[in-house]
Amino acid sequence: MIPTLAVDAHPTLRLAAFATRFPAPLGELATPDAVRDALLLDAPAPLARDEQVRSDVRDMLRHGGYKPTGRGKPASEYLVRAATEGALGAINLAVDACNAVSLHSGFPISVVDLDRATAPFRVGLAPAGATYVFNASGQEIDVAGLLCLFDAEGPCANAVRDAQRTKTRDATTATLSVLWGCAGHEARLDAAERWYRTLLEDAGATTTRVAPAAAAG
Repeated sequence: MIPTLAVDAHPTLRLAAFATRFPAPLGELATPDAVRDALLLDAPAPLARDEQVRSDVRDMLRHGGYKPTGRGKPASEYLVRAATEGALGAINLAVDACNAVSLHSGFPISVVDLDRATAPFRVGLAPAGATYVFNASGQEIDVAGLLCLFDAEGPCANAVRDAQRTKTRDATTATLSVLWGCAGHEARLDAAERWYRTLLEDAGATTTRVAPAAAAG
């Protein structure tokens, strides 16, 4: 079943989303060399990092009052640092393809396990006091004012850190990917989505676009 995704009005958010069905649980799938190679900072890629994209992504995240700096900066910026230090290693096919595209496009990308998340899905600003655990150690992130993907239980992903409760695992067979794009870079967002889906489909997965719809009210 393809999920639906409601999106609250936002002046500069340009979002792309798609669902992926893998041919086997992620723990049984190897990450292809093409995806592993793309995790390198200087790897040939359809898109090259751009300073204007980095700046515009940060501005998009500021709209709700969130400050995308320091430990709260977009995940795409963390990937550049990790790749620069040679620390961006393979995790699983779903995460590796996500990281490769995010690294080179400059757009943060979220991936959630569709069997661990609960519909309905919506994208909007998190309210004051909203937090969630983002790693296995139990650390929390304050997401107040930050654009987030919500499922029935609350915020579960965003452009900074995804929630631990809906992250992929060895048993994952289906995911929802959200590319956090921004105004002025629509063509780049389309290219990033195409490349991302191609990497997954070349590895045997099936992808289906999820068309965002305006949230009710």
